[in-house]
Amino acid sequence: MADDEITIVLADDHAVVRSGLRMLLDAEDGLRVIAEAGTVDDAVRLTKAHRPAILVLDLNMPGTDSASSLDALPALADGAPATRVVILTMQENPEYARTALQAGAKAYVLKEAADSELVDAVRCAARGEVYLHPRLGAQIAAAPAAAPAPADDLTDREVEILRLIALGHTNNDIAQQLFLSVRTVESHRAHIQQKLRRTTRADLVRYALDRGLLDTT
Repeated sequence: MADDEITIVLADDHAVVRSGLRMLLDAEDGLRVIAEAGTVDDAVRLTKAHRPAILVLDLNMPGTDSASSLDALPALADGAPATRVVILTMQENPEYARTALQAGAKAYVLKEAADSELVDAVRCAARGEVYLHPRLGAQIAAAPAAAPAPADDLTDREVEILRLIALGHTNNDIAQQLFLSVRTVESHRAHIQQKLRRTTRADLVRYALDRGLLDTT
């Protein structure tokens, strides 16, 4: 392997899509796909095992309890901190793109433009630069994100549950620790997501970090 070769793990739940993307990437000088994944769990496992320069990650894949592949980014950051993530998706909503970048992704590419943009996005991400579909970038610039709700909008119980969620505990774990029913925990979680306008675990982790809720000192 050349020192400047960009190694890639390719994660998409459609084998035909993976095949086409692999041909696209492998045809480029200096790019090499070294593994493929069809689920989020496999993407995490293979990324940790191979430590590629780039993970090309479909936004919505099976194999996880989370609503989005973005929820896997904290585990990827822990297991393969040098790997940069390129999100590949059909989701054109600029809020998805904003959330992806906030969660740690380096690039956000629409599948409709993959043939013309994915290679550039991979190369940009490998250099540590951010790549965003131009149309989405313009929409994000024109509509700044709404400010997050302040922490004091949450009750003490909700803050407690938010902290446990951010630490990786499941609803069942939280219910056992706090002597609550799983249904009650689920209700609290829904209220937290609604109040904070954050729908994925990755969003909640970032909020908790920003507010110092995970500090132990």
